[in-house]
Amino acid sequence: MNSTRRSLLQGGAGILATSVFAGCLDDVGRNGEFDSGYAAFFTLWDWSQQVSGDAIDFENPVGTGEAGHGWQPSGDLTRDIADTGAFVYLDTPEFSWAQDVAATLEDDYDTVAVIDALDGLDDQLLDWGHEVDNGDHEDHGDHDHEDDENDSHEGDHEDHDHENDSHEDHDHDRSSNDPHVWLDPVLAQDVIDNIVDGLADADPDNAETFEDNAAEYATHLEELDGQFEELIAEADRHVAVLAGHDSFTYLEERYGFELHTPIGVSPQEEPSHGDISDTIDLIDEEGIDTILYDAFDAPEGEVPPLVDTILGGSDATDAVAVSPAAGTLESWQEEGWGYREQMEEINIPAFREALGTQ
Repeated sequence: MNSTRRSLLQGGAGILATSVFAGCLDDVGRNGEFDSGYAAFFTLWDWSQQVSGDAIDFENPVGTGEAGHGWQPSGDLTRDIADTGAFVYLDTPEFSWAQDVAATLEDDYDTVAVIDALDGLDDQLLDWGHEVDNGDHEDHGDHDHEDDENDSHEGDHEDHDHENDSHEDHDHDRSSNDPHVWLDPVLAQDVIDNIVDGLADADPDNAETFEDNAAEYATHLEELDGQFEELIAEADRHVAVLAGHDSFTYLEERYGFELHTPIGVSPQEEPSHGDISDTIDLIDEEGIDTILYDAFDAPEGEVPPLVDTILGGSDATDAVAVSPAAGTLESWQEEGWGYREQMEEINIPAFREALGTQ
């Protein structure tokens, strides 16, 4: 188990590890003797299902319209998960409930494969603390994506070798890291590799199926990566405005653009009048017509009040939603959209419009 969770829980299993879980559970077993599992939020559920195919039926406990981080489960969720054969999660405080569940499973239920999808990726995680730029954007028009020193490609990512990725545990406090790694379609492949490794270890009879399914899905992620590359290459500007907190730093780092936000990293933070004023000034200086907002910051079909405030005070004329891909909405669920479809149908068009891509 990653030392991060143990240090955070300080030897305890959290509020979910109570006497409600005492007693004997059905012996699920491992090594191919299970056909169901849980994943901690929407994207991990989608990827786990893509990898497992028909071999394992995964469930996402987070309801439609809710994001996975900051969510709290009902008291019997750990029992439900312990009745299956696998639990896929991110060992990070943003999903503290999942850390609690994982700790209980590892301590008390050795029949469940507990898979930390961030295993071995600590060196690739970005720090929290994305600072809002207060209007100094004079160099953005000359931003060169190819030469961006902040671009995290580390060379041509098309040659990314997953076989050489380290999956050793790190003594690393992930409370300092931004957990939204899944939004980067390149790093997403490493996260999926961890899911494959964990499932193959628990169910070796289906290991080849998991690997084949993951390889097929990787082609879609590579296509998505190419779409973002093309989008940025054709963009009129490399700065956009998000009326909310920024969950997209991994995309910004990968592709060399900036999202200006009047709110810090916390969704509970309220913007000051000065932050809103600076955002409006930036919109007018950059000639931004469309601003972005998080689709989960307001009821479906509505826009957050901050959007109306910014539109009313600036030259921008439109606002479109983006998805942090931590959950799903009812209309998206009805369309059968997974992570890839949210990125292609929601985020790619939104960023094209916000960055003035022709």
